[in-house]
Amino acid sequence: MGLLRVRGRPVESPAQMIGTQTPPGCVPKSPTSTFSFTALVTGNSNFHVSPVQVRSTFDDYGSVMATLDSGSPTSTATPSHTIKIKISDRAAWINALIAQRPVLIHLNADTSWLIQLPYPPSASAPPGRKCFNVLLDPWLQGSQTDVASWFSTQWHVVEPSVKTMDQLNALLAGLEVGSGEPRVTDKSYIDAVVISHEFTDHCHQATLEELPVSTPIYATDKAAKLIRSWRHFDSVATIPDFLSSRKDWKDDSSSSRLPPWVGIERVTSPGNAMNFHSAVMVAFDLGKTEAILYSPHGIRAADLACVRDSGFSTLALLHGLHDVRIWMTKQLNLGAANGVRAVGETGAKYWIATHDEVKRGAGLVAPLLLRKDTLKEAVEAETKRAAGKVPEYHFVELGSGDGLLLE
Repeated sequence: MGLLRVRGRPVESPAQMIGTQTPPGCVPKSPTSTFSFTALVTGNSNFHVSPVQVRSTFDDYGSVMATLDSGSPTSTATPSHTIKIKISDRAAWINALIAQRPVLIHLNADTSWLIQLPYPPSASAPPGRKCFNVLLDPWLQGSQTDVASWFSTQWHVVEPSVKTMDQLNALLAGLEVGSGEPRVTDKSYIDAVVISHEFTDHCHQATLEELPVSTPIYATDKAAKLIRSWRHFDSVATIPDFLSSRKDWKDDSSSSRLPPWVGIERVTSPGNAMNFHSAVMVAFDLGKTEAILYSPHGIRAADLACVRDSGFSTLALLHGLHDVRIWMTKQLNLGAANGVRAVGETGAKYWIATHDEVKRGAGLVAPLLLRKDTLKEAVEAETKRAAGKVPEYHFVELGSGDGLLLE
């Protein structure tokens, strides 16, 4: 009988659990329950999907643990392995950074992230620096409102892992000197902020204006215009569209404020209104060309094929599980069905869930939002569509304050 853990816990069985999770912040009705799910089972030379029965419990981290029953399929493959950390465990965080690979930290339960990229040996790091720190869509305290409070207002249900940008900066300053203790300093250790959309759950003015005015901001076109209107930051750059025809990704993706080994671009879907369904690509060269794709609302999977065709190795895809719609009208988040296909198109090593916090809402839109966790159905449908040829990847769900070493 093998033990599986979800949300980035080490997988100690030759199966990787892919199933419906309890939403962040929700408490299961009982500590132990039995349910069915679909497991991605890896063999030495094949990859297939099989239904299994599991007994699930919840550990003290809030992560789902599942035990395969004796009738479940087995494999002789080497078990999958992921190294998960919590930002409260400073020693583990420091050890992860020593590996000289990217580290991803979930700052809240929704879609605010920290990417830590180690300076490669070939690069000249600034004095006292080991990592280039990139923030994605930071929203910490307070509500977010779109249009007007009567139209749509939301609040976090799960407490963010840091309360302020100053607190995060102090943590990063401590890590740079190998200390588990925060270091209060006037020097900024947040090197770039990426804003994927103009909506305030991504472009949160109160959180962003906690940052120094010298912080470089990289935003999609409408978000960039909005941020410039605040007159807070010295530099707000519009993220360029990714062009697969470009011979060298470093030609245009990296502005003068970015190191030459880092680039930020956006992948769009032709004809998609407002580019609502798009992806931001954080590209980097740590010895080979890699990318982290961030698509909080999802992007049509076929439109990501250009990334792999252009020679990028997609290390991680951040894409939500939940299919979110406004009743009778618009699909907001494309959900797991699209996510499974997007993993296949990019060949991503990790699929990490994002933008799935079930937030407290008010206003006209709140009662019209329909949310469905579609992961189990998505894997089954894609397996049938692809005749069993499902891509191999690590699926990880990270809670607020959880992190992952991207090996």
